[in-house]
Amino acid sequence: MKKTLYTLIVLVLFFGSLSAQDRWSRKKAKDWYEKQDWLTGANFIPSTAINQLEMWQENTFDPKTIDKELGFAEGIGFNIMRVYLHSLVYKADKEGFKSRIKEYLEIADSHNIQTIFVLFDDVWDASPKIGKQPDPKPGTHNSGWVQDPGYPQSVDMSNSRDLEVYVKDILSTFGNDIRILFWDLYNEPGNNDKGNESMALLENVFKWAREVNPSQPISAGLWKWSLKDLNTFQALHSDIITYHCYDEPQNHNRIIELLKTHGRPMICTEYMARTRNNTFANTLTLLHKKNIGAINWGLVKGKTNTIYAWNTPIESGEEPIEWFHDIFRKDGTPYRQDEVNLIKKLNSELK
Repeated sequence: MKKTLYTLIVLVLFFGSLSAQDRWSRKKAKDWYEKQDWLTGANFIPSTAINQLEMWQENTFDPKTIDKELGFAEGIGFNIMRVYLHSLVYKADKEGFKSRIKEYLEIADSHNIQTIFVLFDDVWDASPKIGKQPDPKPGTHNSGWVQDPGYPQSVDMSNSRDLEVYVKDILSTFGNDIRILFWDLYNEPGNNDKGNESMALLENVFKWAREVNPSQPISAGLWKWSLKDLNTFQALHSDIITYHCYDEPQNHNRIIELLKTHGRPMICTEYMARTRNNTFANTLTLLHKKNIGAINWGLVKGKTNTIYAWNTPIESGEEPIEWFHDIFRKDGTPYRQDEVNLIKKLNSELK
């Protein structure tokens, strides 16, 4: 009996070590990255949507604008878009939501663009509501963006069966889709002063993802260096290292040198804030030189109002002298031709 029990324990430990819970090895992550061209693109939401809900709900899903604006991205050589999903759209209409995701992927693929999907988010409005979304507040950055699943839902529902079903269904449906580059499981956990309150959901979304075991890597980007516990978990459980940086090049380079110690591929999934001296000229060139994936915030000026800086609204709605984010006007005219020329030049050079 003791021998049988011992054998069972050994087998459980052995097969457990080979389970879907395992993080990718450094070699597997590096081999995956070596197969990619230099990854460059933007965080994308069509100009006609104020937030994730308006992008994905049936009545406001806008494939025509998506197609047009991803065409702008293709024209400057971008090959990747980072796109936010939302669990409330799934809850309201799961089959319709998945159908619209498929349609989006078809459009993106037609422009030779892969996608990074983001599942949860701790940023901006804590009370998302399905249905008609508010109009933008004039001159106010991201006045309608919503968290997912919201607050206190992100704490109260951290072990929710509904969220687990959502994550596993999306990852099971699209977990072998070559049009998806990787999964960004949780955007800026701990934001809006949540801190470690976000840890339970962060741990669970990684657990649920590992149980599905998609063929694409999974990650959650580091973004605030004082969040020690969250940062540690994110860095040690992500297959590839992703991070956000809106700092000047000197500070950005210091972050890169520190994150390199993990020995894994790196992708900057948010950067570019012109009024903070984080620009295409100084930051995109830095990331290109170091072969780090580069995904700036914003593609086309639209309802998100991200041409305006954080916490500095222009109540008149006048266009700021210097845009904070975004590259194009709605008609495809570049905000700055020199930036577009640089982006095209760097994107024409393989890593």
